[in-house]
Amino acid sequence: MSRSPRSLYGAVQRGRNRGLGGLYLLVAALLLVYVWLFPGVLGLSGFSKFTQNWLPLALVTMAQALLMLNGGISLAIGPMVSLGAVIAATSMAGPLGVPGAILLVVLAGLGIGALFGAIVALFRLPAIIVTLAGSFIVGGGALLVLPRPGGFIPAWFSDALAGHQPTAFAVLLLVVAGWKLFLATPLGLGLYAAGDNPLGAFRSGVPVERVRIMAFALSGLLTALAGLFVAAQTGSGDPVIGTPMTLNSIAGAVLGGVGFLGGHGTMRGALAGSLLLTVMINVMFFLGFPPVAQYVAQGLIIVGAVAVPELLARYRA
Repeated sequence: MSRSPRSLYGAVQRGRNRGLGGLYLLVAALLLVYVWLFPGVLGLSGFSKFTQNWLPLALVTMAQALLMLNGGISLAIGPMVSLGAVIAATSMAGPLGVPGAILLVVLAGLGIGALFGAIVALFRLPAIIVTLAGSFIVGGGALLVLPRPGGFIPAWFSDALAGHQPTAFAVLLLVVAGWKLFLATPLGLGLYAAGDNPLGAFRSGVPVERVRIMAFALSGLLTALAGLFVAAQTGSGDPVIGTPMTLNSIAGAVLGGVGFLGGHGTMRGALAGSLLLTVMINVMFFLGFPPVAQYVAQGLIIVGAVAVPELLARYRA
């Protein structure tokens, strides 16, 4: 007897959620610790500041997860964030104004991401090599646009995005809704298939090259928007401000259960991983951990997040 579309969808979602229960419990436990250490986070202003700290990491983690689900990875996440920040900071005071600056950031993210995707898809080159080379080019471009921290972000724009209102949380909800809509499109439906089994997906009629280019383009858009938000937070542009976000984006995606080989993981898991990383950093800060200890703790947690599921799978086998 054939399954109904709704029951089949439920079975697929349950399969993708398998193994994420422990992650959700760990995130909930750390959130409780964070609320105990900083009760002000339950207020409107505290919640707003917390989501503002989370949003850039959430965006770059989604960008990285998008590529990992498709079987790739990007080492240009950090430079793309920096490029988005410096484009915003150098163009908002010009004749284009704020709308023109936002459009430039969007076009830069989409265009550079699509270019990376086209090189990977059409020339059959490894994504890690292409984005490694691209990270130097994009990083150099950010330094050409703005050699040192500076530029101008209007105060009203910074207040609108990074003020005392939960605008960052609203932006994140819009991005998640956009992701859900993308998954309902033919390209979105082919994302998992092209990442899990490109040859099988191609034989089934999935436009694998187009899916890969679209994944890179959307990833570039998310990272450029993260740079725009960071510029609004700081009130200026910095050509190297995105440097730590490359590894943090990989860490957030891996913590969220997204696999390196494509087709395995969920975006909600990646978001939970980025939230875990954000809360973990905040908790260690309030507990007085020195920066070196914070890095060591992050590394141990990431290794555990990767090793424990593998050990459990071997034990079950």
